[in-house]
Amino acid sequence: MTRFALTVEFDGAPFFGLQRQADGPSVQQCIEEAAHAVTGETVTLHSAGRTDSGVHALAMRCHLDIEKPFEPFRLLQALNAKLRPDPVAIIGCEIKPDDWHARFSCIGRSYEYRIRNRRAPLTLEKGRAWHIARPLDADAMHEAAQALVGNHDFTTFRSAHCQSASPVKTLDRLDVSREGDAIIIRAAARSFLHHQVRSMVGCLSLVGQGTWGIDQLAHALEAKDRAALGLNAPPEGLYFVKATYPQED
Repeated sequence: MTRFALTVEFDGAPFFGLQRQADGPSVQQCIEEAAHAVTGETVTLHSAGRTDSGVHALAMRCHLDIEKPFEPFRLLQALNAKLRPDPVAIIGCEIKPDDWHARFSCIGRSYEYRIRNRRAPLTLEKGRAWHIARPLDADAMHEAAQALVGNHDFTTFRSAHCQSASPVKTLDRLDVSREGDAIIIRAAARSFLHHQVRSMVGCLSLVGQGTWGIDQLAHALEAKDRAALGLNAPPEGLYFVKATYPQED
C-alpha cells in the first residue's frame, strides 16, 4: 500500500463542497471515482480542509492509499484524464510515509478572499469573486482586521453547524489590500471554524463601506454571539490557497 499526497485545484461552483455529500456532487466523489477507474480499487480521499458549496481551491492537499504500484507522475496523468470534464485538476502528486496525513499532519492553512469593487458587473470572474459596487476603503478594512488577529473566541464568526470542539482559534494573519478594483483578503491560521473566513470578510466589508466602525467589529468579536454578526460573505470569493506541513516549504 502506497500513500500518495495530491495537490488539487478546483472550481467549487458545480459542487456541494469538497467533502462527499449524500445529496449532491462533491470534489471528493469525483477524485475517488477517478481513482477507482484508474486502479480498480475503492479508495478514500482525505483532505487538509473542508470547503462549502461554491468555494474554490488553488492548492488543496489530500491523500489516498493505493495498492497497485504507480509512479506519481503516471498517477497524476491518469487521474486527470478520468476527471475530465469536471473542473478538478491534480497539479501535484508525491509519495509520502504512511504516518503522513493530509489533515492531521497539517500545521497551517491559508485562504484568500477576492472582492471586485466596481460598478460594472462581473463577466470573467462571475462566480469567482464577490461583486461589491459601493466603494470600499481597503485601508480601513485592514486596520479593523487587526482586531481579529490573535487568540480569540470566534463564536460570532462561527456557523451554527460548525463541528469544531472549541470556538477558540489563533488567527495568525488577516491582511486586506487593494489591487486596482480588486480587494484581496488573506487569512492564515493553524485551523479555522466553519464559515469563519466568510464571516470575517462580511463584517470587514461593512467597515469598508463605512456602515461599521472598528469599534463595532471589536464589539462583535467580544459578543461571542452569532446574532452579533453583521454579514456572512458569499462563498464564490473564497479560495483555499495553501496547506503547510512540517519540514515542507
